[in-house]
Amino acid sequence: MGTMTTTGVATNGAATADRVTAGSHSRRAELAAFLRSRRERITPEEAGLPPGLRRRTPGLRREEVAQLAGVGVTWYTWLEQGRPINASVQVLAAVARTLRLDQAEQEHLYRLADVPDATGAPSGPGASCEQVAPEVQEILDSLVPLPASVVNERFDLLAWNAAYAVVWPGMIGAAPAERNTLWQCFMHSECCHPYVNRDEQLSHLVAQLRGAYGRHVGEPAWTGFVRRLQALSPHFARLWAEHDVASSVSYLKIFRHPAYDRMVMKTTSLAVMATPATRVVVYTPADEACRVAIDRLLAGDGTDAHYPCWPAHQRARAGLTGHPAPPPCDPAAQAAEQNA
Repeated sequence: MGTMTTTGVATNGAATADRVTAGSHSRRAELAAFLRSRRERITPEEAGLPPGLRRRTPGLRREEVAQLAGVGVTWYTWLEQGRPINASVQVLAAVARTLRLDQAEQEHLYRLADVPDATGAPSGPGASCEQVAPEVQEILDSLVPLPASVVNERFDLLAWNAAYAVVWPGMIGAAPAERNTLWQCFMHSECCHPYVNRDEQLSHLVAQLRGAYGRHVGEPAWTGFVRRLQALSPHFARLWAEHDVASSVSYLKIFRHPAYDRMVMKTTSLAVMATPATRVVVYTPADEACRVAIDRLLAGDGTDAHYPCWPAHQRARAGLTGHPAPPPCDPAAQAAEQNA
């Protein structure tokens, strides 16, 4: 019986190794075809080279790509032939520049070369974001006075309507790289955080991200985003390490605004088929008080209100606090600022 078990384990291990080897061969073959197709689309003139004599194949020669990228001819030839060689991020970036790859093509190159953590690729929230079609923006605008937005699987904010903008001005006013729901949940200063009951739902939000991550393993933008949050937020790192997986659900969320301290809404997500992996999130007021608050904000009543900590945030952003500090709403930072 023990022999059969051992044989079964050995057989399963061999089968797994065979699948890994086959996958590696397939990836290298795809890499070879991709590099060749990108090389053949660039003319010598576009690369700043003289046209020279008659060419048997279109585009640049392998040795010309190697010369322009500053790499060895033999190394590049082996890379394009799909041989199992190591490629650093810096060398691949030089090849990408020579072949004039756009961002999507460069990320594709890194994946095929099995270099998922390329530092030259965008890694923060908003990197590699999808574009929202004009007709989708029209739908968002037609939903006013209901706040509505479009997000992708990484929770990047891609589009919003006027009601969303007046309810969450901090999200709209954030740097583009920080317009991300999860980023704001974990990194926004506590004293003026607009999402009151987020602690009840953070574990599910991270589980949603983990479920989507399975479809984007190895993509530099995703890997970089997760690693940045892990480094900056121990809470996120702990939830991420649990490996829980979940799909999108409706939430009852409690928000606050400087002019209105309690706004209860239910969220509903609707897939956008025209832009895969994105969804419209609609916020429906759960009570009359919330409906009235949104109507007043749309009319301009309360849009100029600020939390008491707002001046400290402004000074921190302007670099006028006189010392590098944690977010100004951190108690230790506030005490240091008061005693300075």
